[in-house]
Amino acid sequence: MPLQQNTRLDYLDAVRSFALILGVIFHASLSFMPIFIGWAVMDISTSNVVAVFALISHSFRLELFFLISGFFAHMNFHQKGSNTFIKSRLVRIAIPFIIGWFLLRPLLISAWIMGAESMSGDVNIWPAIVSGFASLLSIESFDKGFLVGTHLWFLYYLLLISVSTIVLRYLISLNKSVKSFIEPLVDSIVCWLCTSRFVILIIAIPTACCLWFMNNWGMDTPDKSLIPNIPVLLIYGGFFLFGWLLHRQPALLDKFANLTWSKILLCITAIITTVILSKFEMNLAHSQYKLLKACSLLSYAIMMWSMVALTIGACKHLFKRSNKTIRYIADSSYWLYLIHLPNVIFLQIAFAELPFHWGVKLISICALTIMFSILLYDVFVRPSFIGAILNGKKRASVLLKKYQL
Repeated sequence: MPLQQNTRLDYLDAVRSFALILGVIFHASLSFMPIFIGWAVMDISTSNVVAVFALISHSFRLELFFLISGFFAHMNFHQKGSNTFIKSRLVRIAIPFIIGWFLLRPLLISAWIMGAESMSGDVNIWPAIVSGFASLLSIESFDKGFLVGTHLWFLYYLLLISVSTIVLRYLISLNKSVKSFIEPLVDSIVCWLCTSRFVILIIAIPTACCLWFMNNWGMDTPDKSLIPNIPVLLIYGGFFLFGWLLHRQPALLDKFANLTWSKILLCITAIITTVILSKFEMNLAHSQYKLLKACSLLSYAIMMWSMVALTIGACKHLFKRSNKTIRYIADSSYWLYLIHLPNVIFLQIAFAELPFHWGVKLISICALTIMFSILLYDVFVRPSFIGAILNGKKRASVLLKKYQL
């Protein structure tokens, strides 16, 4: 049976916040990659360490977010009912997606133009901003290029997956005999998986099969079109559905995320294997290319699932009790992730030619982005209708309340 109480699970708030903030760090790190990957700008200081970090973090951060989103979605669905749940999904996902596109996409296009210019030696700020906002008038912006250059595709996929889950549940509920057969069967399968010592290995196999159809040896970023990328949709949808089903039997989440030495060792082994095999991705002429790819994708899938499980377990261990700071960060993390990318790219451009170590630059970019975003959130978003859209209700500003006369 699903969890019915209204108790807020602070450690899962911490998990969701971690996933979103890790995304900020991930994007901030991309200008320090040792090779040019087509990002907006490339810094003069680069490192192979960044490449390894990007590989690992990209493998699980959004999968973790979608699993937790599925868990909370099932909780809200049963607490508020289907009609209220659907309305809340539209308000909290569709509205930020649409408004965010009109507000953020021009800034992101401007940032990409400036980034390209900076690598050529000269940045023309005002013309780049004009070009960015002029893109809203282009027909191509509403066609194939709708998601290009933005990070808002995750909201689009979250909306698709949420709607698909509700439709699937509705279709199953139409026939009582089908429902009485499928629900206990699915619950039994999830229970068997989570109590199995080989759960990570078992669920990594179908994940690796989906990864095979990606353009790269890892997760693709489906930001090219509104037409869903099916392999990506299946993986994120699988994590969302797994989180949804875990909430039907909440005790299983503890079993899945239990911190064990065997799980940690499996994760470390998968990370090392994936990093080593990733070097063969561009060696298309290798006689064992397909075998290397299969092994790499399987280790990637194992790394993905084990990192998700270990992150949840670690957060539960660290955040056992209610914590106001964690709740505040959790409330602000959605806003933070929505608006971070223009700030990150502008700062990357500003730091690109400075003669500092990449680590100093990365920390500075992340710190400045997070501080600026949280300041905006606390003063302008949290107590406004925007805060009500993102968090479900308005909340008082902490800074204004603390320093008011």
